[in-house]
Amino acid sequence: MAMSSSEPPISLSDRLSALAQRLGLSSRGPRQILQRASSLRLPFQPLPQPPEQIWWQNGAPLQRLVDMPRNALSGPVQEDKAKAHSMLIKVVEHDTQQLNAFDLRLIDGLCGSDLAAKPFAHFEEYASSDACRGVRIISYKDFVKVISTALPRFLAGERIVLRQADWVANRVYWVGEHHHEAFASAIAYARLRGLDVSLPAEITRYRLSTPGLQALQGAYHMLAMPVQAWSDPQFMGLLLDKGLPYARLAMLRTPGAPEFLLLPKDSPEATALGEGLRLAGAPDVVAYLLQLAATITPP
Repeated sequence: MAMSSSEPPISLSDRLSALAQRLGLSSRGPRQILQRASSLRLPFQPLPQPPEQIWWQNGAPLQRLVDMPRNALSGPVQEDKAKAHSMLIKVVEHDTQQLNAFDLRLIDGLCGSDLAAKPFAHFEEYASSDACRGVRIISYKDFVKVISTALPRFLAGERIVLRQADWVANRVYWVGEHHHEAFASAIAYARLRGLDVSLPAEITRYRLSTPGLQALQGAYHMLAMPVQAWSDPQFMGLLLDKGLPYARLAMLRTPGAPEFLLLPKDSPEATALGEGLRLAGAPDVVAYLLQLAATITPP
């Protein structure tokens, strides 16, 4: 019986050499950066899916990219930050529409800044929680009184201001900083009783731009780096010793959240660092957003 033969396993160095050749990293410097970056041991964490909950501020603040100031990016070279900024502001599109009538029962989110609040999935959960214990609605008169606490000119039909974003399932959020308990309880009551409650509305809709994301992906590695990376001597040595072009963006508000590192692909050294970090486990932010955009259902 003939013995079956098997190919010898491909070594890591051979795999890295093949990757460097495919990327056109012919010189020794970029190849070394690729190898050293791929061997980094940093506590990378996968990027989470946007949660299904009522708080706008607790989600990914992608809407801030629309009018993000240039000084939101950090890095040693102004030109590198300006180039990255010009790509990032094209990732999210938005438009504002004036509506003569909007059914308030469709609202299921709050634009407050209570980051410590529990992530209630819907107003009904929030309205039945301890936070709303002091709100009582047992009649239409009570309903008008409570919603007028949040919207003082409700009976006058004053326009309500709303937000919507496709990366949070097109949920509609009320732009109001105060009286969340009253507003959510009133909307939950209106849904329960089938009340036809409408107001004129101004609604701003945000959506991910697939062309903008594809352009960013073609020009940059954008990686989610843990906070520990910025004090790691091996990583910082790779980033700074060769004077690599880069920009940093801190967008997420939660303690210990990663920062985003942007490395331009027109630099062989920056490309090598980006590819090496991906091999080491750094999440690819643009790939994540493209995947998220592909799962979005139009409103």
